[in-house]
Amino acid sequence: MKTIGLLGGMSWESTLVYYRAINVGINSRRGGLHSAKIVMYSVDFEPIERLQQAGDWRAAAAILIDAAKAIEAAGADFLVICTNTMHKVAAEVEDAIRIPLLHIADATAETLRNDGIRRVGLLGTAFTMEQAFYKGRLADRHGLDVRVPGRADREIVHDVIYRELCRGKVEPASKAEYLRIIGALAAGGAQAVILGCTEIGLLVGQADTTVRLVDTTAVHVEKAIAYAL
Repeated sequence: MKTIGLLGGMSWESTLVYYRAINVGINSRRGGLHSAKIVMYSVDFEPIERLQQAGDWRAAAAILIDAAKAIEAAGADFLVICTNTMHKVAAEVEDAIRIPLLHIADATAETLRNDGIRRVGLLGTAFTMEQAFYKGRLADRHGLDVRVPGRADREIVHDVIYRELCRGKVEPASKAEYLRIIGALAAGGAQAVILGCTEIGLLVGQADTTVRLVDTTAVHVEKAIAYAL
C-alpha cells in the first residue's frame, strides 16, 4: 500500500471528510483492521483565504509548496490537495515536488466521461466557477461542455461556502437555494452537476435531487484509494 499525502485545512471541515472516507474505503477493500497510510499537513486557512481575496496566488502557492515539500519529506508516495479552488496553483506545487499529484479535476472528468456525460453544470467558489484553471481544464483536456450559474446565483453559491460551510454551518435556506440552482442548471441542459467545492457535499447530496450530482470530494477520495492500492 502506498502512503497518501493529504494537503488539507482548506477548510478542515472537508479535510475531515477526506480522512474518514479514505480510511473507510481502504478498510472496506482490505478488511480486518486495515486503514490507510497517510501523511497529512493541515494549513491555517485564514491567511490563505485573505490571499485568495487579494488575488495574490503566488503567495498562496508558496504556502502550499512548503506544505507539499513537507509531505513528500515525510514519506508520502503521492499528493492529494483536499480542495478544488487551490488547484489554481496545482501546477506550481507539482513542479516543486517529485511525487505525483492527483488532480481533482482530472478525477472528476474521468468519472463523467466513463458515464458518457459531456454537458455539466459546475458549482464552487467564484474562483472555480469563473476562472479557467478548473473549468478550462475540464473543457480543454477532457472535452466537457461546462456551464455555470448566472452572476447572482454564483454569488449565492460562493457566499454560502465561505460564510457557512467552511465554518461548519449547514442552513436549510441555503440548501434550498443550492437545489434551486442545481435544478436551473439541469433545466438549461446540464446532464449532471459537479459539486466543485469540497464542502458542498456537507450541504446537498444525491438523495436531495433527481439531478445527477458528482461530488468531487468523493471522486477524489476514490482516486486516491485506487492509486494507493
